[in-house]
Order: sequence, then structure tokens, then C-alpha cells
Amino acid sequence: IPGRDRVRIVVAGAPPPTRTIERTETELGWEFVQIYGLTETSPLLTVNRRRAEHDDLSPADRAVALNRAGGPAIGCQMRVDESGELLARSNVVMEGYWEQPEATSEAIVDGWFHTGDGGSIDDDQYVTISDRKKDVIISGGENVSSIEVEDAIFQHPDVTEVAVIGIPDEKWGELVTALVVTAAGRELSAEDVIAWTRQRLAGYKCPKRVEFRTELARTATGKLQKFKLRQPFWEGRQRQVN
Repeated sequence: IPGRDRVRIVVAGAPPPTRTIERTETELGWEFVQIYGLTETSPLLTVNRRRAEHDDLSPADRAVALNRAGGPAIGCQMRVDESGELLARSNVVMEGYWEQPEATSEAIVDGWFHTGDGGSIDDDQYVTISDRKKDVIISGGENVSSIEVEDAIFQHPDVTEVAVIGIPDEKWGELVTALVVTAAGRELSAEDVIAWTRQRLAGYKCPKRVEFRTELARTATGKLQKFKLRQPFWEGRQRQVN
């Protein structure tokens, strides 16, 4: 990248695949720092940056370590409720939504803000985001993290973009479906993608359907717009879950 030695900071607005983290550090020589938060939390909740104990790790293992959302920022408390949703409490969490008392009472319960994200907290208090609750795919009675499947597919050298969604299916409830953009001049088959994931994920997490696209719907900040990607498959249904 021309001028990369003059770059001081690059900001992205979505969870990065581990391959992106690894390439950022090894190919560009940039330090990778991950933060997690929401507009409602002003916006920082956690921070994850390279630590001394990462120095002896391989680039791939260091990328895995840096892929966690990080430890709580100063003054912030995090916990996971019985449904697996991440909750946060801090003096920088909003007081409420403007003139929306019902939305406020749903989002803040007993002083804890409900993030809408599923996740876990490790013994070192570092947070790992599993998925947006609305993006979790329920297939055959099992919860499938779309982020985990996307990360596995994105490790394929011929894949440049991927989104994993659930589409309605009579047998499975929701069918794990991968929407894939391949690198210019490269060809992949659906069987190639499925075989790749079977080497890296439990069978029930692997996509049962793969579609190839030239681009994927994103926001101005680069976030995948999964509701738009799901929309054609769920047309005519009252809700986007089976």
C-alpha cells in the first residue's frame, strides 16, 4: 500500500477475521488494537491490544488472541446473563433513549445495559463476542454463530468477502447459508467452500448452501447489512426466524 509507513491509525467498524489481523501485523507492520462498544456506551466498553505474553506466539496464534473484544475499560463492568447476552454497567452508559421510555426500560434493567450481543467472558475477564443475538442462526435446534463460520470461510485464500445468514428451511428451521465473493480471477465451487469449513468447524456449523456474489450490502462504515442480505429469502414472512 503506497504510503503505508506514514499511516498512524486505521479504523474499522466490524469484527475482523483472524486472517485480517494476522496480515495487518505481518504484511503491513501495523499494531492491531481491538475495542468493543456501542453508541449507547459512549462508545468504549473493552480494549484488546498486544501484550508481552503475545510476543512468543506465532502470528496466527497472536491473531486469535487479538480477535477477542478485550478486557473491561476503566470503570466498566461486564457480565453475561442466562441467555448468553453481554451486559454492561458504567458511568458512561446512556441514561436512556430520547423520549422512548419503553425502549429504555428494555435496554437497561436493574442498572445493566443489554448490548444485544452474545458472548462469553474468559478467566482473565477478556470478552469474546460470539454474534449479534439477531444474527445467531438456529439450525436443527443448535445455535450457530455466523461470525465463527464467516471467520473460517474467510481464511480461504480465494475468498475476499463473506456473509453467513440463516434462511428458512422446512427440515432445519434455518439453513446455514454462505454468501461469498471470490478474489478476481479465482474460481470456487460450493463444494469447495463446504469442504473447507468441514476441516475447521463442527458439522452442524458448516454451510449447507453457498451462493456466490459480486458484492455484499454494507453500511457506509463497512458493516455487513445482514438484514438486507436475508430479506429476499424471508419475503412474505412476519419475522426473520423459523
